[in-house]
Amino acid sequence: MEIIYEDNHLIAVNKTCSEIVQGDKTGDKPLSEIVAQWLKEKYNKPGNVFVGVTHRLDRPVSGLVLFAKTSKALTRLNEMFRTGEIKKTYWAIVKNQPKETEAELVHYIVRNEKQNKSFAYDTEKPNSKKAILCYKVIARSDNYFLLEIDLKTGRHHQIRCQLAKIGCPVKGDLKYGFPRSNPDGGISLHSREAKFIHPVSKQEIEIIAPVPDDKLWKSFETGI
Repeated sequence: MEIIYEDNHLIAVNKTCSEIVQGDKTGDKPLSEIVAQWLKEKYNKPGNVFVGVTHRLDRPVSGLVLFAKTSKALTRLNEMFRTGEIKKTYWAIVKNQPKETEAELVHYIVRNEKQNKSFAYDTEKPNSKKAILCYKVIARSDNYFLLEIDLKTGRHHQIRCQLAKIGCPVKGDLKYGFPRSNPDGGISLHSREAKFIHPVSKQEIEIIAPVPDDKLWKSFETGI
């Protein structure tokens, strides 16, 4: 487990593409429990250790996950996520070049629970939720493009779904139309950065998650 930030109220972890943030039907041990165990051992704490989940990342996605170490921080962070006070930036690797190098995408997303998949539409549909993100191409290699994404809303599979809608599925994302899986079973979508005012100290916080240990990712990170 890679800890990328910690203070008295918060702890941030750089998640791998195989980990889950919260317990699910797989029964696999979630990051929330791993973090709690790590804190218990590090600080030699008796009894249960408080770790609050403030947001989630899909299992095949890597990068920054922020947990609360106190109930006060959890309540405030939940509200900050709800009101958009926490600015999250993602990086995505795609094979196809977007028509525009920089754009805002607005779609209406319908989630299909049975398929665990979302579908993006240009117009409002029954049970749809408005989804907004901004992207820009920030690097390119011989075969791929690196997009930086500013997520304005938090919908189910939003980035994956919206990029697929414009013909740019994330590398390795079979569910949304990429032809081949990645060797590690993940997808090339990374929660790169979070900027916010600390919920308790009120200081400005900026946390950056290093990219996965992968040749393509590393070449993009060092080239920017």
